Amino acid sequence: MNIEEAKTEIRRAVSIYLGKEEFGNYRIPPEKQRPVFMIGAPGIGKTAIMEQIARELDLSLVAYSMTHHTRQSAIGLPFILKKNYGGEEYEVSEYTMSEIIASVYENMEKSGRSEGILFLDEINCVSETLAPSMLQFLQYKTFGNHRIPRGWVIVTAGNPPEFNRSVREFDIVTLDRLKVLEIEPDYDTWKHYAGEKGLHRAVRTYLDVKQEDFYRVESGGDGKKYVTARGWEDLSEAIGLYEELGYPVDVRLIGQYIRNGRIAGEFAAYYELFTKYRSDYRIRDILAGTAGDEIENRAKSAGFDERLTVTELLLEAMVPELSACAETEDAMKELHGILADVRDSSAETGASALSMLEEAAENVRAELDREEAGHGVTPARRRRAQFIGEFTEECARRVRLAGGGAGSGGPGEASFGIIKGLYAEKVATLRESAGRAEEHLRNLFCFVENCFGDAGEMLAVVTELTVNENSANFLASHESPEYFRYQKRFMLYERNRELMMKIRKISD
Repeated sequence: MNIEEAKTEIRRAVSIYLGKEEFGNYRIPPEKQRPVFMIGAPGIGKTAIMEQIARELDLSLVAYSMTHHTRQSAIGLPFILKKNYGGEEYEVSEYTMSEIIASVYENMEKSGRSEGILFLDEINCVSETLAPSMLQFLQYKTFGNHRIPRGWVIVTAGNPPEFNRSVREFDIVTLDRLKVLEIEPDYDTWKHYAGEKGLHRAVRTYLDVKQEDFYRVESGGDGKKYVTARGWEDLSEAIGLYEELGYPVDVRLIGQYIRNGRIAGEFAAYYELFTKYRSDYRIRDILAGTAGDEIENRAKSAGFDERLTVTELLLEAMVPELSACAETEDAMKELHGILADVRDSSAETGASALSMLEEAAENVRAELDREEAGHGVTPARRRRAQFIGEFTEECARRVRLAGGGAGSGGPGEASFGIIKGLYAEKVATLRESAGRAEEHLRNLFCFVENCFGDAGEMLAVVTELTVNENSANFLASHESPEYFRYQKRFMLYERNRELMMKIRKISD
């Protein structure tokens, strides 16, 4: 199965393990809940899907790589305890709590959640001294004398022996107590993930053409050569930061992540061409509608690869702009609700606007901390919380300077006038940004239509804008006749094609 199918299976397993009957008891008792064991090549996204599952199910997540643990850290340290048996006192060995189990309890304290997922990676690569204890853990869910808390589902992962010499294969007795998922690298699944994560366009367009370079692990006379999904993702992040800082992106950088000389070299050559097109085509001028006839004429006569790259460069500039607007709109909606609560609570209790604002800002920070402790947050969620926190803190600062402090004896119309004015400023800035984005979007469609018509390039544009969550949110609340015209046309085309295929099957 691919990583997306594995995600579905794990999500279903977690759901049934945490399902309860009418009296609150787990329908499958914890001792009967088989730990999930994902086995697959390194770097295909096993850890990433666990973070996604935890967020989607609103569960806590505690993750460990077992290769970093000794028997003492996993099991706990021994100590001598005196006990009385049959009237006689004996010295008995006990163990302190495992670091791993202690982390679960600490997570429960910080996140306020009593249920979650304990994810243990590299489970079949533990040291020789820890191996027996790990087998006991998989079978009985205990480390030493301490059991995993009820309500925590165990998911594990490991690599096949051909990828790691230190792998210890499980026996049948152990495997028969696990839900085993065998995972293979799959580019189409990763491509969807890469789009959601906003990975660098050069990486994505290169792999669209060279899918065979997506994942490779080879051993030969000149050592191991490996290219993994993790390597492409980390390279993507590095390229983005290098570009921001003005550092050169060359084969030396690429080779640090893509450990295959041929692939690193070919991608370096492609990236050089990618950046050349970015400069030659003056992408920002196209979006501003000022590119001119020379650029359009070149695009019209370009070959397939160049047309594809230009399309991706336009999307590279357009999608983040739409996403930024959509994220800000979401933050403003949430902020509006918070400010309304501040107003209503202040009016009801007589508390000052300042104290209520400070409390609201603290609540936003505390909720973000709880989410971080539980299962982590997406960058978009973190930015939204920071936007709201900064705004409420700025409101509080302005109210304080205006003399609307906690000792002012009431909410005060002046204080809420300040808040309303600051909110109106944010709304005006957002409208200006959204209007600019709408104009850029019109120019993008105009350029693609004039240069490429309604062929594959236009389909790529419409598809990207549709599947990207933030751009789709923007288009849902802002008019774009060009987008909706082509979206309707392509949907009709797809329906007609499906209908013709069904007719052919009936005819046959």
